[in-house]
Amino acid sequence: MPRKSVRGIPVHRQVRLNTESVDNYLKAIFTLGGPEEKRVAGSALANALRIAPASVTNMLQKLAGMPVPLVEYEKHRGILLSPAGKKRALEIIRHHRLIETFLYKVLDYPIEEIHEEAERLEHFISERFEERVAAKLGYPKLDPHGHYIPAMDGRIPKQTSTLLTESAEEKTFVVDSISDRDPVVLKRLHRLGIGPGVRFQFSRRTPLGEHIAKIEKLQKTLRLSFELAAAIRVRPILK
Repeated sequence: MPRKSVRGIPVHRQVRLNTESVDNYLKAIFTLGGPEEKRVAGSALANALRIAPASVTNMLQKLAGMPVPLVEYEKHRGILLSPAGKKRALEIIRHHRLIETFLYKVLDYPIEEIHEEAERLEHFISERFEERVAAKLGYPKLDPHGHYIPAMDGRIPKQTSTLLTESAEEKTFVVDSISDRDPVVLKRLHRLGIGPGVRFQFSRRTPLGEHIAKIEKLQKTLRLSFELAAAIRVRPILK
């Protein structure tokens, strides 16, 4: 029985393209490109995927040379996703974030474990399963980390928040999202009570690079290392 087509990619070509490795490339390019969808350097992609630069170049050439190209790649100019590549990347991101939300809200997984579990499952769920999970969760807009979940048609709002490490001092902020890349950091933030929607006053940076923040609800002051602060995206609250 032929496999169901990936949105935007014909069936006879999908069989060759729908692999975990290709999905990881497309997702990483989309993430590194950011809201501006800027070109991604090959070296940055190699670092993100922890793959040798020569292997990355070889894969990019293959993805760009497919009958339906998934990337636009020119040496020394960086990488962009093609329309087909962007569609697939957004589908995988939707899978990932829905699975994370299901694991966290329904199966009570610890928040520091849901990313790795979703990484393993995201490539293999069917569109029917995806729809059932979304319905079960009430069609959520955000995952547990505060990241937008792409809609079925691939639309996704742009998050306009900034890193806490890049924010001005002496303001009141609300946490927009937290990074899911490092489970150790994620666990530490969770234990400190920092997550999406938390309001805090950011007062100053110390000479050692720590960030002093007071969580309004808990009325406690924290000294956040640069590593922790760099995992937090915030929006200022205008008074």
